[in-house]
Amino acid sequence: MANSKSAIKRIQINERNRMRNKTYKSAVRTLMKKYFQAVEVYSVNPNEDQKKVVDASMSAAYSKIDKAVKRGVFHKNNGARKKARLAKALKNALPQSA
Repeated sequence: MANSKSAIKRIQINERNRMRNKTYKSAVRTLMKKYFQAVEVYSVNPNEDQKKVVDASMSAAYSKIDKAVKRGVFHKNNGARKKARLAKALKNALPQSA
């Protein structure tokens, strides 16, 4: 247990930051899963409507990853790796379309 006033305050700040980071990480994971599902559907049935869904989900995921990096939740290389993983999934979904 903390003995000083500053240590107690530090514990509160750490807990607040942990919860904020947790929401960002959870949102990024959710958006990535939605994107991978959209890419899978698009690879089975490639049409213009599915392409729009894939682009929208990619944009949302990229945006959330960039915001998490900006706020210090992820290291910039971790954010870049996640975005590269998203781009690679789309590229490998339909290699003949490129």
